[in-house]
Amino acid sequence: MVEAQSWTTRRGSNPRFESNSDQVLDIPATPTAEIRHQSHPSLISPTVLTAAIIASWYFSNIGVLLLNKYLLSFYGYRYPIFLTMLHMLSCAAYSLFAIKWLEVVPYQQIHSRRQFFKILALSAIFCFSVVCGNTSLRYLPVSFNQAIGATTPFFTAIFAFVITCKKESAEVYLALVPVVLGIVLASNSEPLFHLFGFLVCVGSTAGRALKSVVQGLLLTSESEKLHSMNLLLYMAPLAAMILLPFTLYIEGNVLALTVEKSRGDGFIVFLLIGNATIAYLVNLTNFLVTKHTSALTLQVLGNAKAAVAAVVSVLIFRNPVTVMGMMGFAVTVTGVVLYSEAKKRSKGIPH
Repeated sequence: MVEAQSWTTRRGSNPRFESNSDQVLDIPATPTAEIRHQSHPSLISPTVLTAAIIASWYFSNIGVLLLNKYLLSFYGYRYPIFLTMLHMLSCAAYSLFAIKWLEVVPYQQIHSRRQFFKILALSAIFCFSVVCGNTSLRYLPVSFNQAIGATTPFFTAIFAFVITCKKESAEVYLALVPVVLGIVLASNSEPLFHLFGFLVCVGSTAGRALKSVVQGLLLTSESEKLHSMNLLLYMAPLAAMILLPFTLYIEGNVLALTVEKSRGDGFIVFLLIGNATIAYLVNLTNFLVTKHTSALTLQVLGNAKAAVAAVVSVLIFRNPVTVMGMMGFAVTVTGVVLYSEAKKRSKGIPH
């Protein structure tokens, strides 16, 4: 509420401001962003938007697995390190566009050399995990790959205890027993078991768990915390630079081989660009699912994703499966669900 005010003038003089306390005007409050948004409703309902985002999350996560498997095992493009480097370059380019031009999230800068080296360390772990995961797809079916990947909570608990001395409740540790037991059953009955593929897949799973623990340990201060999309913006080009000497030394002049192959078969260009784009969408949809639902929802979707990816891959690639293998996978996924529930109870998170 403010008093009404008037301007009065006299001939040959400057305007004189006078206050009139007899009149009172109501000035409405400036509407908040939420109210303005409600006054102009979106063309898409929130429920439909959330469902579309979750569907995109499933499409990108399962799509990149199937494309990697097709490229590395069936198409004959046996360069997992170079393929991972393409993923990193794609993530760097798309992240720059999404943050700088589309402003998906506010841009954050690296403030110190110490922070830079922490991100570099995370990039090295990230490289190891992704390269091992892609390499394992050359030797293992996607279904078995996902069964091994479901044991991430087991490695997370181990690294959290070894590195940070963090102890979980007895219920949490008991929930990890079926996680390990299931993968033992699945391994013993896997028709296409390959020892090297198994070992690098375990390495990928352990690397993924190590990254999550180290990330929580290194980027703890408020000044060093980065949004997941900004962290990807910095990690991706660093990861690409780390991978470059390895792909040149191990895989040779793969770029020249790829260019030569594309002259006779242009479909390889479409496959590589599509594969690299979907690799970025995995990270983008992870962020969008968390933004529109919650981190807990993302965790639940992740538990279900392994089973969905396994079923889809069996339907597409027709790899043989056994009853014992399916039982082992089911036991592992059940253990992961029990682990998630035990973690929620230990933190006092309501259902």
